[in-house]
Amino acid sequence: MRAVVYDKPFTVSVQEVEKPKITHPDDIIVKVTTTCICGSDLHMYEGRTGAQPGIVFGHENMGIVDEVGNGVELLKKGDRVVMPFNVACGRCLNCEEGKSAFCTHVNPGFTKMFPSYVAMGPYQGGQAEYVKVPFADFNALKLPPGKEHEEDFALLADIFPTGWHGVELSGFRPGESVVVFGAGPVGLMAGYSAVLRGASEVYVVDRVPERLQKAKEIGCIPIDFSKSDAVEQIKALRGGREVDRGVDAVGYQATSADGKSEKPNAVLEALIAVVRPTGGLGIPGLYVPSDPGAPDSASAKGYISFPFGKLFEKGLSIGTGQCNVKSYNRYLRDLIIAGKAKPSFVVSHNLSLEDATSAYEKFDKRIDGYTKVLLHP
Repeated sequence: MRAVVYDKPFTVSVQEVEKPKITHPDDIIVKVTTTCICGSDLHMYEGRTGAQPGIVFGHENMGIVDEVGNGVELLKKGDRVVMPFNVACGRCLNCEEGKSAFCTHVNPGFTKMFPSYVAMGPYQGGQAEYVKVPFADFNALKLPPGKEHEEDFALLADIFPTGWHGVELSGFRPGESVVVFGAGPVGLMAGYSAVLRGASEVYVVDRVPERLQKAKEIGCIPIDFSKSDAVEQIKALRGGREVDRGVDAVGYQATSADGKSEKPNAVLEALIAVVRPTGGLGIPGLYVPSDPGAPDSASAKGYISFPFGKLFEKGLSIGTGQCNVKSYNRYLRDLIIAGKAKPSFVVSHNLSLEDATSAYEKFDKRIDGYTKVLLHP
């Protein structure tokens, strides 16, 4: 089968690889109809993780069940399904508590989680014609048959639940004001989720005009931090008042106002400054335990400096970590089916699998309007 394979930093290629096989009774094989390129894939693409050449990329996958292991009871051949990016067993303590992102069976130890995180745990990714799904009854979410809502349903694998999760982590309640730093796909999903959940005001901070325009189109207030300090802009708009909740959808690759240098602590500092006392911070943005490409020796080891004293003084709460996709995806699916949510507004390109090499290059360079790319094998 054809698949997107990591060759070396800044290089992927579409190659012939072995088609996955059922190796456990709980496995299924899915014929992929849509798979997405995610910002997290770029960390691997840029050589900033421990990813080894030869792995198949892709952790946002949906398709049609093609083969079924004899232990699978809830799925059959021909079912249309979407899978969470973080594969989980459904049986360990964390899975039983709804914390499937922290499955201790699929990702034991977590000390080396990040390289496998973007490749579906220890499994091959799905930017390919077929993908194996372990623990399928737990992981595969059934979808209505046909092709309706294909773009929307594909986003249930990661960014729609992750944006929703960021708002949830912040402790948000309907009627509150929210600021989201970062207007990439996850940031836009966080802003969109806050709007759907009844926020009174949603501010979205970025420096890319096209992203800020998209935030405005979904009912958010765009803040261009390249023009002046984002915190001061928001306070000025609110008559000096801070916001109730904040979401970091940027992570450790935050940049300076001119976008020319990385400032890993920039968003954390801004959130602490702009969120009111006893408010909450949700941090779904990626902070990794190590990154050889980080701008200084501390952040290269996962150490980030930020004003903890101010955080303590204001009594702020923080929620962090990967999204427990299984906690949200069926409910978000039903919002899509009911016509209450259409997250596909964020999709910029639908391409064939054969276009993956150029798509990665353009997405990494943020050119030609590449923001959220869907590949169709």
